[in-house]
Amino acid sequence: MARIQTPHRVRGTQDIFGDDQRRFAQVLGTFDRVKALYGFQRVDIPIFEATEVFSRSIGETTDVVSKEMYTFPDRGGDLLTLRPEFTAGLARAFLTEGWQQHAPLKLATSGPVFRYERPQKGRYRQFHQIDAEVIGAAEPMADVELLVMADQLLRDLGIEGVTLQLNTLGDAATRDAWRAALVAHFEQHRADLSEDSLTRLEKNPLRILDSKDPRDRPAADSAPDIDAYLTEEARAFFDAVTAGLDAAGVAWTRNPRLVRGLDYYRHTAFEFVTDRLGAQGTVLAGGRYDGLIGSLGGPETPGVGWAAGVERLAMLLAEPARPAIDAVIVPMGAAAEACGIGLLAALRRAGLAVDMAYKGKMKQRLAKADAQGARAAIIIGDDEIAAGAAAVKSLADGTQRAVAFDALAEALR
Repeated sequence: MARIQTPHRVRGTQDIFGDDQRRFAQVLGTFDRVKALYGFQRVDIPIFEATEVFSRSIGETTDVVSKEMYTFPDRGGDLLTLRPEFTAGLARAFLTEGWQQHAPLKLATSGPVFRYERPQKGRYRQFHQIDAEVIGAAEPMADVELLVMADQLLRDLGIEGVTLQLNTLGDAATRDAWRAALVAHFEQHRADLSEDSLTRLEKNPLRILDSKDPRDRPAADSAPDIDAYLTEEARAFFDAVTAGLDAAGVAWTRNPRLVRGLDYYRHTAFEFVTDRLGAQGTVLAGGRYDGLIGSLGGPETPGVGWAAGVERLAMLLAEPARPAIDAVIVPMGAAAEACGIGLLAALRRAGLAVDMAYKGKMKQRLAKADAQGARAAIIIGDDEIAAGAAAVKSLADGTQRAVAFDALAEALR
């Protein structure tokens, strides 16, 4: 009989287990704790949206929309896309669910996102992000709040050697003037630009500034900086953000080449960067997107936010702590196993982490208890059932004592 072929895991996906899962959980647990300190509400949104949510908000000319989205027609003929990021879906929900009445809103979420790109270390086709947004606040304090929160998250995770790179994209008037200057500059270097940058020159010239193609770097490096085109209002906004970071004790460095190419981005753009992940060194990034909700057909509404890849943050964590439980019940014999089931349920209901080792010889069962990080083994046999007391063995020093069944919970505490 032919052997049935086992299906393989789809390329670019992952099964997260063991130490990897513990690192993963540490990132999410720390994010949940820190966001609560800053008053951010948890929100969950669909994994897929109408394709236009992303094509209109992220932009048709971006690599995400043109090359990386998982888009498909459903059985009703609607064109749907697995979310490649969170911000567009949150903006859609803000409009369609009537959340405007609650603005300004401080929102946080996490979960899987999907992009079709070449899998590599720390980069998958289904990966996971944490995301924080402030919608409905035009003040620079919202930017400061998000940046200080991100800084605390990285500190609390114990991630060192990360630099906050910061830039301003100005207001609408600033961007219009700077964009015109960039177009004029790049037109003079048209013969030197890559094919992708020639396309961007027509639709999205700011994106040439962060091109990775070596053919583009001379023209990009010699392009005019935004500072010469900042309005007084835009300069005051950036000064307020940097002053707030200084007051909060958050170190930052200016990167005038840090951009967000889409027209709805305004003012603050930032990345937290490390040299510990090779060329793909950004671990958390974001910016202000005051024009995004308007691009989805809503009223002009300010917004600012950031996202970070859980896998990348997890790769930077120290060795995760060994998991531990309070005790393992070791029953010897059928009667002891029946008794142990009752004790197991009672101890768990009392708020204790307890497991049962019901296979193998005594030595093997005690070894399993030790491998689980248990503090104690609760040994039950016919003698213990007759006496109404278990033998509780400390796995740290090997000492053993008899404890009445109804006193086990208190003894373990």
